[in-house]
Amino acid sequence: MDDFLPTDPAQARLGQLLFYDPILSGNRNISCGTCHHHSLASGDGLSLGIGEGGRGLGKDRTPGTGPDQIRKRIPRNAPALWNLGHKSIRVLFHDGRLEISDQYGNGFDSPAEEWLPQGLNSILAAQALFPLTAQFEMAGNVGENDVTGAVHDRIDLGWPVLAKRVRTIPEYGALFVEAFAHIDTPAEVTIVEIGNALGAFMASEWISIDSPYDAWQRHGAPLPPAAERGRQLFFGKAACSTCHAGPLFTDQEFHALGLPAFGPGRTRIFDPMPRDVGRMGETDRIEDAYRFRTPSLRNVALTAPYGHNGAFATLEVMIRHHLNPAVSQASWQEADAGLPAVPWLAVSDFAIRQDRLEMARQARRLDIGPLPVSGTELSDLVAFMRALTGKNVTTRPLGRPDRVPSGLPVD
Repeated sequence: MDDFLPTDPAQARLGQLLFYDPILSGNRNISCGTCHHHSLASGDGLSLGIGEGGRGLGKDRTPGTGPDQIRKRIPRNAPALWNLGHKSIRVLFHDGRLEISDQYGNGFDSPAEEWLPQGLNSILAAQALFPLTAQFEMAGNVGENDVTGAVHDRIDLGWPVLAKRVRTIPEYGALFVEAFAHIDTPAEVTIVEIGNALGAFMASEWISIDSPYDAWQRHGAPLPPAAERGRQLFFGKAACSTCHAGPLFTDQEFHALGLPAFGPGRTRIFDPMPRDVGRMGETDRIEDAYRFRTPSLRNVALTAPYGHNGAFATLEVMIRHHLNPAVSQASWQEADAGLPAVPWLAVSDFAIRQDRLEMARQARRLDIGPLPVSGTELSDLVAFMRALTGKNVTTRPLGRPDRVPSGLPVD
């Protein structure tokens, strides 16, 4: 446990309530837990999520109706939260747009640049603030509420609105005074304390280091034969550990895998095409085009679908893609994407695939190549990755609360 950030139990308990409380969304209709739910292994089970305006959880989530219906799918797959409190974590989000850095004098290089407040005590605390500002994730559409209106003016201006919402609820006010030594009255609570509480919860809640692989590594407990063969392939012939390295099975670097393109893309003001250029969207360097952060493989068997856009529904097909991306691209079908039906978005869901030049650009940017692996070896690799599943993944320290202080419904 020394490898993980220290957390205060009172702050983590407060963070648990905030994590599941829709009070932090512009329209008070979605929480962090909606897309990172305990019952869904800290994800949402969808290729591309349905954000604010939707109803329900996971594959049963619907896109809303009338004026509340969603206007866009979430452009990327909701990442799992396992072990993000590990001290080695230095970069977050699929494109790495949040990094530990002194560039802006607040400890982080982030989309808020110099407007990110001082005092956030971990990268997880900083990360927690950005979904709150995202229009289609939690903030809502311009004109619908005071949070998204403020964010539209400047990214940091919505956070004080949310902090006031929270601290003026008497139960929350008392909890902040109890959890933070420097807070004497609820009026002193800012978005920094909210972020630090959310970070404490996520850092302590999703620790998972008790898999069969951990037992093998620490005590020499033998893996099942198929998993042992898969382990040898993973660290040997298949070269998976080239990128999936270290205790979390990620090098925290960025690689182009040539995943099938679909969805709204992560568009930019000067680049409105429905594509996702990955790391290049953060660095503006052409060599970073279509590269995405290597995900951790801890509990990977529980966190389908896979890839930055959730293009592959099973571990087997995701591994198969790594072994021969060109063949995988050619055989991929639109039905393979786990997208709940949204009739008014159907025309745009796969529009980018009709752009011949864009597809050619993406095909040329590839950091993996064909690797001969037999069907049996593929099954062994899957078995090894299943051996990265913790024994106590369903038994979390705090879990999902039955109620939250705002009185709003808990997903």
